[in-house]
Amino acid sequence: MTAPASIELSIVMPCLNEAETLAICIKKAVFFLRKNNVQGEVLIADNGSSDGSQHIAESLGARVIHIREKGYGAALLGGIRAAQGKYVIMGDSDDSYDFSNLMPFLNKLRNGNDLVLGNRFQGGIKKGAMPFLHRYLGNPVLSAIGKIFFGSPCGDFHCGLRGFSKNAIQSLNLVTHGMEFASEMIVKATLNNLTITEVPTTLAPDGRSRPPHLRTWRDGWRHLKFLLLFCPRWLFLYPGLVLTLMGGILYAAILIGPLKLGTVTFDIHTLIYAASAMVVGYQTMIYAIFAEASGILRGILPPKKINEKLISRLTVEFGVVTGGLLIFLGLGLGLISVYAWHKLGFGSLEKASQLRCVITSCLALTLGTQTLFSGFFVNSGRNQ
Repeated sequence: MTAPASIELSIVMPCLNEAETLAICIKKAVFFLRKNNVQGEVLIADNGSSDGSQHIAESLGARVIHIREKGYGAALLGGIRAAQGKYVIMGDSDDSYDFSNLMPFLNKLRNGNDLVLGNRFQGGIKKGAMPFLHRYLGNPVLSAIGKIFFGSPCGDFHCGLRGFSKNAIQSLNLVTHGMEFASEMIVKATLNNLTITEVPTTLAPDGRSRPPHLRTWRDGWRHLKFLLLFCPRWLFLYPGLVLTLMGGILYAAILIGPLKLGTVTFDIHTLIYAASAMVVGYQTMIYAIFAEASGILRGILPPKKINEKLISRLTVEFGVVTGGLLIFLGLGLGLISVYAWHKLGFGSLEKASQLRCVITSCLALTLGTQTLFSGFFVNSGRNQ
């Protein structure tokens, strides 16, 4: 076995009952290392196989480590930690990827790239290698979301064959244990400004007779959920902003009197819904700030100048002053409403003008209270 100090490349394969295809994958990887005179190792991250996969790997000279924590991501995290090479190339052990043709990945790594992703759409997808939904819906949609949300340069977000600098990837503190591990790696690498590139790679049909571990809808949802939770702007900020603006415009149009569009009249009841839209939208934008601040403080999201500048201005004092002004406005309008109610002998407030005052009072009180307490919440985890 090659001494650890001289190992340049670790080829890591996650394994869970892959006896049918593991041997051919290891043989191809060993062939690649010998043919190209690369000092390396083949590392099998076994996730609890019960079909003899471990014995097959050891008989072919591969190093086997045992990962107790279940999941695709857990197996790879364990494999990456145990890898002795400067670089790591990971790939599934189902014979869908060609481990004998890894030189394009290694050359890119030697040229200074931190993460090299395979692109199956550029290299070629053989007939029957990728399900219809994955090829034309799941992968293109999730890859597009990755580009829009995070500015990722990747055209094949979920290619399982990828190479990277071990130190660079370990600096990202990857934590997910499921299939969404593939998304987490790209998202965090992009957000942390690692150098990312792609190389064309081929995808062959799965060589196993049993169904794959991947579950289309379950794992697709886990990937999408991860992308949404990792991007508070798209999950919270932009929808909240749209809802607040639409509610505010409608509220302003109806506040001065009924709005007539043809034979349809929008009045008090519509005003209530517009106020509700503003409250929900405003709260959703506050959630975006909470999520962003929490992610930065916990080291999950890298700080950005615009984010830090915004969060630094959301002081307790800002929340108290801004929220206090809104609460003061709400109380003032409330007193006006009580006075109008008094003049009616505390009877029914039925005039539209009176109800508009009450609704606006409630809106100001609600937004003011949210603003006041949000200032304290955002600053609760920050050194004062």
